[in-house]
Amino acid sequence: MTGLMYNRRVPKNHPRVEACGAVDELNGALGLARATARSEAARDRLLGIQKELVGMMGELATLVEDRPRYQKDGLAFVSPAATARLGREIDAIEAAGLGFSGWVMPGGNLESATLDAARTVCRRAERRVCALQETESSPHPEIIVYLNRLSDLLWLLAREADRT
Repeated sequence: MTGLMYNRRVPKNHPRVEACGAVDELNGALGLARATARSEAARDRLLGIQKELVGMMGELATLVEDRPRYQKDGLAFVSPAATARLGREIDAIEAAGLGFSGWVMPGGNLESATLDAARTVCRRAERRVCALQETESSPHPEIIVYLNRLSDLLWLLAREADRT
């Protein structure tokens, strides 16, 4: 057994724990990507996303019946505004002429390789949250949308890093 928010206990293999763990792994992968980023702007962008993921883990670690308490405690849920921000970043990169141009082999350089690794971990986190959604205690649906947009952004950031 392991603990969730508000002293709730679940088995260590519970889908909620799997989802939290996958987002935690994503945060670690983004930390590696941030450590290898060559620009301060890239490091700042990734740090902001990491901070959002910490909140996401708290939200995922909260049972549905404890959501009002979570909100009353001043803890934020993943917001459509955060997801929209990711969408605007994607749009800006694509407007600058970078988009999908076929399959890519990760590893063009260290920075792009760490971003591609983070992207694959993000996709796994998305799958784990989707699996949690199929249980009786489904998470806030904005989390899945956020993770989906984040994986798209990470792909584009890796392609940007390949160019430099």
